[in-house]
Amino acid sequence: MKPKAWIAWSSGKDAAWALHVVRQAGELDVVGLLTTITGPYDRVSMHGVRREIVEAQADAVGLPLHKVLIPAPCSNEAYEAAMARAMETAKSLGVSRIVFGDLHLEDVRRYREEKLAPTGIAPVFPLWGADTHRLAREMIAAGVQARVTCLDPRKVPRELAGRAFDLAFLDALPEGVDPCAERGEFHTCVLAGPMFRRPVAASVGLTVEREGFVFTDLVPCPTP
Repeated sequence: MKPKAWIAWSSGKDAAWALHVVRQAGELDVVGLLTTITGPYDRVSMHGVRREIVEAQADAVGLPLHKVLIPAPCSNEAYEAAMARAMETAKSLGVSRIVFGDLHLEDVRRYREEKLAPTGIAPVFPLWGADTHRLAREMIAAGVQARVTCLDPRKVPRELAGRAFDLAFLDALPEGVDPCAERGEFHTCVLAGPMFRRPVAASVGLTVEREGFVFTDLVPCPTP
């Protein structure tokens, strides 16, 4: 029997690609998505994506969405307590793996490993060590369609907020910016790709600057 797994789902390209990779490998039984929602905003933490969009993503990939609600502002203690409760739920459902889309940051990986160790749930990093220049282009070539929903204007020009994650976007990135944004230069929301059964319909909304970051809203389109 394959180990049951949840995908740590940020709504972005790396999480979506991690789902695609583990499904293709066939070694895990992926049974759900795990998403952190900032309660007062009703949006995915940091990415700024509306809950309704993430729910539509979950429906499009054919998996249940397990939401972890956190306050704003959120202390490390509050975040870790919320995640600990989520891991108890995972264990009760027979989940023994959490899949992450992390690429290179050793401190992030170490943090995840340390926090999961007492739970008995093992972290899985299917994209670890990938060449991000090659990976970004591989995603685009495979049909991943995503929008930039958040960026750090100290690293990426403001006018790139809301842009499609495509080859033109990669060409527009300043020198030194990771094309997969592994250091938090920008964040995305995936609307279509090989991991989806159908596209997620959304339109580009307002762009605002808040707490030092630029956010572009994605607005769900009504279902016909």
